[in-house]
Amino acid sequence: MKYFYFFGPGQTEGKKEMKDILGGKGANLAEMANLGLPVPAGFTIATSVCQLFYNPAKAGPGCFPHRLEPTFRQYLKKLEKVSGKCFGDANNPLLVSVRSGAKFSMPGMMDTILNLGLNDRTVQGLIKLTNNEPFAWDCYRRLLQMFGEVVLRIEKSI
Repeated sequence: MKYFYFFGPGQTEGKKEMKDILGGKGANLAEMANLGLPVPAGFTIATSVCQLFYNPAKAGPGCFPHRLEPTFRQYLKKLEKVSGKCFGDANNPLLVSVRSGAKFSMPGMMDTILNLGLNDRTVQGLIKLTNNEPFAWDCYRRLLQMFGEVVLRIEKSI
């Protein structure tokens, strides 16, 4: 069973008709890439992985996350190659967004987490790359705020 689908210039593995597998956002990203629109390269994790996460007994022992990790790393390496950036690289950091995407949008779904890959080291690289220190620190702040809200469930203060 295929769990990861790459999208990018000339390399897209999905299409708009695959909403059951890719979710709404993933299918639409694949379609935009297929049409030649300037969509940054990335990959979609199949909706079935969510089902495995919530019911690992159904999928068998060792199904999640360990069985999927080598393929995940393979797709991350492909993204690094296409983007010319490296996840965790202090000089040329690859930043990714994590978005939920069921077949249909539903209230209460996981919010987006932007700028995954920023940390105390990589923010310095982003400052050098953009020559814009306030921008880089604001990106880092947004990552921490979103991660706190979405993953750690820390309430947003007004």
